[in-house]
Amino acid sequence: MGASLMIVGDDYGVRGALRAAMEEEGYEVAEADAGEAALERLRSHGAPDVMVVDLLDGEMDVFTCIREVRRAHEVPIIVVSASTDTHDVVAALEAGADDFVTKPFEIKEISARMRALRRRPHLGGLPDEPVEAPLTEILLDADEAAPLVLSPEGGAVRRGEEPIPLTITEFRLLCELAANPGRVLTRTVLLERAWDEGFFGDERLVDVHVRRLRTKIETDPSDPRIVVTVRGLGYRLDMPR
Repeated sequence: MGASLMIVGDDYGVRGALRAAMEEEGYEVAEADAGEAALERLRSHGAPDVMVVDLLDGEMDVFTCIREVRRAHEVPIIVVSASTDTHDVVAALEAGADDFVTKPFEIKEISARMRALRRRPHLGGLPDEPVEAPLTEILLDADEAAPLVLSPEGGAVRRGEEPIPLTITEFRLLCELAANPGRVLTRTVLLERAWDEGFFGDERLVDVHVRRLRTKIETDPSDPRIVVTVRGLGYRLDMPR
């Protein structure tokens, strides 16, 4: 059985075109014409491997739908919309979407982005196969009471004993920054590495995901000490001293 895809939106033409193309690529496709229907299907069938959500939705605010999905699932979410309004892009990403594609779009572009998202590390547990060597852990914050620790191979981040739920995109960004401590990575570099090699997207994706990441790992997100902005250049991860 191929990977599963859920298409959400009230534009029958968009859903039909995506369904036909993705089934040809081997996806098992489900459709929902509104946010409530999508949430009901997730409750009854579990999360698909990837979701494509059309910003048009007459029954439930799309951003609310994405937030509800993100509370319970790590499924990668791509939003498609005819809007080029920066507000819509930022609102979708801050709600929990991983990517944003403007209509009209090429089916091959959506397909490529889906593959890129699905290639990222799975979060939420250790690999299915036992590992002989201990998993590498990276100390990001040496707080004595609750140190912040990243395990790239284990797909986990924790503060003290409490796991921190990151989306796949947030986790991949943190791993890329942690692999280059003290070094500034430009938004372009982060797009190419954290999304996929050769991926060319909107640099606003990086800014919004970094902002979301900070709310989860920084003691004070308004004054970040771990993921630092280097004005005019990009972002840098500062290791504890």
